[in-house]
Formats: sequence, structure tokens, C-alpha cells
Amino acid sequence: MTKLETLCSDIIPDFDVMQWKQETQAEILRETKGMTSEEICEYFRKGSEEFRAEQRIRQAELAAKKRA
Repeated sequence: MTKLETLCSDIIPDFDVMQWKQETQAEILRETKGMTSEEICEYFRKGSEEFRAEQRIRQAELAAKKRA
């Protein structure tokens, strides 16, 4: 196993990161179109909270797998 494989064990073959980035940006633009600055801040705050919650779940699952 190479150092890159060790650091990036979740690499997805044939994943186009630029396409993903552009699609994500277009989705955010559609969802925030017409929002005020305060509403956009709230949009990203909620997204950040959801992401952190998902990360906590993933970390707990990984920890449980390591203990098993």
C-alpha cells in the first residue's frame, strides 16, 4: 500500500471532482438565490451543523468497528 493509498483510503475511482464542485456550486446558487445576507449566513450555519452531526456519527461508527 502506498502512502497516498494510506492517506486517501476512500478514493472513488473515476470521480470527477471538478464536475462535483460545479454541480454543488450551482445547487447552492439555486438554493440561496434571492436570500438576504442574513439568510445566506443561516443557510451555511445549518449546513455546517448538519455536516458536523454526520461527522460525529461516522466517527462513532469507525470507533465501534475498531473495537469489534
